[in-house]
Amino acid sequence: MCQCAEFQIIGRVGKIKKVGSTLRVTIAASYPYKDDHGDWQERTRWNEITIFQDARKGYVQRNILTGDLIRAVGMLEQTSWEKDGETVYGVTLACEQIGRLCKGPSHPDSDEAN
Repeated sequence: MCQCAEFQIIGRVGKIKKVGSTLRVTIAASYPYKDDHGDWQERTRWNEITIFQDARKGYVQRNILTGDLIRAVGMLEQTSWEKDGETVYGVTLACEQIGRLCKGPSHPDSDEAN
C-alpha cells in the first residue's frame, strides 16, 4: 500500500521568484460555486510551489511566464523553524512535475495577446 501526501494544481502563474537556490512560483486556481442567490461565482485561491531541481528550474525560467496556465504536481512536506524563540510550522509544496498547458497574455506570440 502506497502512503503519500501529494498535490496537483492547475492554474495561472502569478509570480516567479528565485529564493536562495530554489525557484518559487505562485499559482492562482479558481473554483466555481453557487452563492446564496443561486448565481455562479468564482473564488480564487493562491498557492506557492517550490522547485528544487535544476532541470525543472531551467524549464520554468525558459518557458513559463506570468499568466500562463500550468499544471504542477508534487509532494507536501511539513517544515518547521524557529522564530522569536518559538517553533513555527508550515508546509512546502515541493514540485516534482510542471508543464505549461496554455500560453497566457504575457507571451508576445500568444493568441490571447490579440
